[in-house]
Amino acid sequence: MTIIIKENGKRRKPFNEERLRNFLSHIFVDFPHLNMEPYIERTIRSIVGHSEYKAEEITNKLILNALDQITIEEPDWTFVAARIYLKQLYKQAALHRSYDAAQRYGCFYELQVKLAQLGIYDDFILQQYTKEQLQEAGAWIDPDKDHLFTYIGLKTLVDRYLSKGYEGEIYELPQERFLTIALTLMAKEKPSKRMELAKEAYWALSNQYMTVATPTYANAGKAYGQLSSCFIDTVDDSLIGIYESNTDVARLSKGGGGIGVYLGKIRARNSDIKGFKGISSGVIPWMRQLNNTAVSVDQLGTRQGSIAVYLDIWHKDIFAFLDAKLNNGDERQKCHDLFYGVCIPDLFMEQVEKRGDWYLFDPHEVKKVMGWKDDRGRPLGLEDFYDEQRGSGSFREKYEQCVNHPQLSKERVPAIEIMKRIMKSQLETGTPYMFYRDEANRMNPNKHAGMIYCSNLCTEIMQNMSPTIVTKEYTKDGEIITHKKAGDFVVCNLSSIHLGRAVPDGVLERLIPIQVRMLDNVIDLNEKRIEVLQAVITNQKYRAIGLGAFSWHHLLALKGIKWDSEESVQFADQLFEKIAYLTIKASNELAKEKGAYPLFEGSDWQTGAYFELRNYKSHDDLDWDTLKQSVMKYGVRNGYLMAPAPNGSTSVLANGTASCDPIFHRLYFEEKKNYKIPVTVPDLNAKTIWFYENAYQVNQWISIKQNAARQKHVDQSLSFNLYVRNTIKAKDLLDLHLTAWKSRLKSTYYVRSTALTIEECETCSS
Repeated sequence: MTIIIKENGKRRKPFNEERLRNFLSHIFVDFPHLNMEPYIERTIRSIVGHSEYKAEEITNKLILNALDQITIEEPDWTFVAARIYLKQLYKQAALHRSYDAAQRYGCFYELQVKLAQLGIYDDFILQQYTKEQLQEAGAWIDPDKDHLFTYIGLKTLVDRYLSKGYEGEIYELPQERFLTIALTLMAKEKPSKRMELAKEAYWALSNQYMTVATPTYANAGKAYGQLSSCFIDTVDDSLIGIYESNTDVARLSKGGGGIGVYLGKIRARNSDIKGFKGISSGVIPWMRQLNNTAVSVDQLGTRQGSIAVYLDIWHKDIFAFLDAKLNNGDERQKCHDLFYGVCIPDLFMEQVEKRGDWYLFDPHEVKKVMGWKDDRGRPLGLEDFYDEQRGSGSFREKYEQCVNHPQLSKERVPAIEIMKRIMKSQLETGTPYMFYRDEANRMNPNKHAGMIYCSNLCTEIMQNMSPTIVTKEYTKDGEIITHKKAGDFVVCNLSSIHLGRAVPDGVLERLIPIQVRMLDNVIDLNEKRIEVLQAVITNQKYRAIGLGAFSWHHLLALKGIKWDSEESVQFADQLFEKIAYLTIKASNELAKEKGAYPLFEGSDWQTGAYFELRNYKSHDDLDWDTLKQSVMKYGVRNGYLMAPAPNGSTSVLANGTASCDPIFHRLYFEEKKNYKIPVTVPDLNAKTIWFYENAYQVNQWISIKQNAARQKHVDQSLSFNLYVRNTIKAKDLLDLHLTAWKSRLKSTYYVRSTALTIEECETCSS
């Protein structure tokens, strides 16, 4: 006889086979197409083969045996495993919170009190809402919404996002995490409609019609951490500027943020310092400092920091920069833990295509010799210009002046040689990312207020940037007082539409307004959560948000649209136009209610140029003409609106496909500590299977066309990967890059080759 041990040996009972069968029969009611009997028999044989068996080990065995059954033909075993795991979670939460596990969920108000007392939650929600309101909110919880989770989605939520005790005890359950997020994000709304808005936000989250950013998932309601995903800093070319920037990066990384860092203003190797020639060590030593920060300042103990560095293609240190992540060469010049991006003007791509020459400059020397100044008398560098039109503009004019200036030192290299180095690094490491700076700035709706020098960690954020300058330091009454001129320190506030759920259910018109409001509220809630104050100031100036979308391949499969088809391109164009329309309209309605963002006057939104650049005209149910007039009159609440992110972890959580990318495999394995978890693509069945093509089999030129169709409607950019075989010819990879640039993409993310393993970015997941 097998004895079942419970409660750490306090209870011992004989194994009851009938009880186990009854437990499983309730779960299998919803899965009559699955063959339950062999699965049960296998589990029973495992148990009765031992004289003693722990109760929790039975649960684990049931889960593992269910996962072993997952195949392309029978993917629903993942939901069986998830239901079993849920039962375990309900028991653990009930034990730690002292209620009957049969209820599944306990009192939501008491949970808030308990976790606040433990110091895991802050008391923000308890201060903002009454006990009665929290009890009312608790009544909205629908435990059956937990059945939407696959096993890997539920496991991801539990491991990374649920609030647990200091020793990992389960207190919070999935729907309580969603409700806590909803209440947090709506806490500052007018009391008369706050509960209604919180309920709507819970509806959006619990139905998995949308996801919020990873930091919002993890930190809402808690006593630590910001709610925003990632940030972009511009490093000033001064010793104090460089070190201050490193400190800011460390503080944000500590709170779970990913960082993009623009290094293009830093003087090149062998530049002068205070007139002494050949002194500067260039950008590599400062990159190594950032590399150490990424490794040593981890993100709340969960993973090391994530930092992307960007450099202009005309910077004299570009070759050292491109080699810094490669495995060969001088290790003293390497920064393996950083991610890399290059800032590329149209003129460079033109020179690559015509096999022309390219010139490299030192940005410090350019400023000193050329003597360019803005209308306030501040010095300008080559990086401060872009081509206002395709084929002509300020950048190429200034570049030619630099080329022809007799007193300016320069290095001439064939443009194609730099491009070869870029592609070599991409095939070996996946990076550098490509940032097409002219297109980004031409389409910048806030070009009246600044310049976009680079993108972020995941290449979807494009907003005005500038360095923070220390202007004065002095002592007074025993204190050291520092004055800084705050630059534009970009903040990404992200959230994503689950296309595979929201579009088939026809809820975009209801979903996007509440989603935009949630994102807008993150900005104000973060005022006290973001430690870098210039980021807080920038957040308030532009009120930038990044509404995105994921599960594109999932949606194509549900619609029966082949990836490699013109129909997929047309569908991308139509769908993202609708998303853009609804997003702009939602922000316009918020502006009527709460006011436009502070820098609205003079923007492309205010002049109407935003709509003219994209040639928006009214048609069908999208009344662009009326919306344009409303935006010009009342404004938009948010200076930047859309930015589809990678969605690596959150797409798994919500049972979707990542971002707008094709899938890797219909069935793959997610590796955990002691087990590989089989995962299938969502809604896999006899109808959809033919529309799930592998990322390395789909036509990359069609992928670029799809993304160009989306980019037209996205005011920022998109995390867009290129998938290539490791046998690809240099000519073909070059053709892909030239096609992406000519298609007016603002950026491309990784070049993922079949020989390359790339760690997914979780920071920008949303």
